[in-house]
Amino acid sequence: MAANPLVGVVYHWLGGLASGSFYVPYKGVRRWAWETYWLAGGFFSWIIAPWILAGFLTKDLLAVLHQAPASALFWAFFFGLLWGVGGLTFGLTMRYLGLSLGMAVVLGLCAAFGTLMPPIFRGEFMTQVLGTTSGRVILFGVFVCLVGITAAGFAGISKERVMTPEQQRAAIEEYDLRKGIAVAVLSGVMSACFAYGLAAGDPIKALTLQHGTATLWQGLPVLVIVLIGGFLTNFIWCLILLSRNRTGYQFFNSRIRPNGHKDEAIIETAVDAPSREVVEHMGSRSQTLTASVVMEKVAATPAEVRAPMLRNYLLCALAGTTWYFQFFFYTMGESQMGLYKFSSWTLHMASIIIFSSLWGIGFKEWKGAGARAGLLLTLALFLLVASTVIVGYGNYLGLHSGS
Repeated sequence: MAANPLVGVVYHWLGGLASGSFYVPYKGVRRWAWETYWLAGGFFSWIIAPWILAGFLTKDLLAVLHQAPASALFWAFFFGLLWGVGGLTFGLTMRYLGLSLGMAVVLGLCAAFGTLMPPIFRGEFMTQVLGTTSGRVILFGVFVCLVGITAAGFAGISKERVMTPEQQRAAIEEYDLRKGIAVAVLSGVMSACFAYGLAAGDPIKALTLQHGTATLWQGLPVLVIVLIGGFLTNFIWCLILLSRNRTGYQFFNSRIRPNGHKDEAIIETAVDAPSREVVEHMGSRSQTLTASVVMEKVAATPAEVRAPMLRNYLLCALAGTTWYFQFFFYTMGESQMGLYKFSSWTLHMASIIIFSSLWGIGFKEWKGAGARAGLLLTLALFLLVASTVIVGYGNYLGLHSGS
């Protein structure tokens, strides 16, 4: 099947839509701690969905993975592990820099490193990127994407400035620029490792094609390995939290227990900040309860508090599967980008921010943010959409002009 960059851009938009939407089902989760519903959904994100879809859509999955070079399996897994670290430190960045500035720094670094490092590592940057017209067009598209991310960050900063001092302190209680930038660099570089993992899995893609898998699905076996690495990082962190916060029983018992020590605060996690932001932005914080809120309610009333177990598991399954579809469509889009498939990461990042911002507008996150913030957000969305068009056009040139 011949590559088609236009179709590839559409697939990347679908992936961005999935990424920007996966948290919506979590809105309905009741009376579970963050680590409980994140791990429940994560099993579908990182284990169940990847294996089921790869098993159905590719040929001889187990044989392909058995025959794959050990180095390809190791590096795909290892980079998935590092990507998991990037996700966990992302929340720490939000704590030190705030949502807007933190998002801009981390996503900007992630987009730049995830897009440009693979061709640099392969020694193709000077010849295929700077040395060709199509490569330079794609590089310009990456630049436009970074400008769009910066504009989105400034929009968020402008929004935060119209907040009251009390709201600002509540949003960024531990503001620390030096720590924040250091953690943001770590998070941005580590988060870009997902792109490295997919690139490291190229021998696995070649092998599954040899077994008769359609070109469109060649990336699915690689996702299985990369996501095992990401699962391990998140699994270990969630186990630590389940132990510290004594919330592991929530997987099996609907009755919410009070904390053994009345005045002991539930430990805030490194990824608690962004998840809390999402819930608050949806205007349903009272519905999606963290463990600490549940404990307060139990202490305040003798009535027994129970979690809706089946409902919570179904919503977590929906959220986790939706999360996986961002990379399901990513691999489909990458298969259509031809020689410059490294540009897929820019398309992915731009699409995530576009659809996340649109959800934010839909949930009225930007209500009362002021005209300047609205203009900056509009500019950001325009630039991000333009960047996907420019990158897609650069790939089209690469296919049809050979330069």
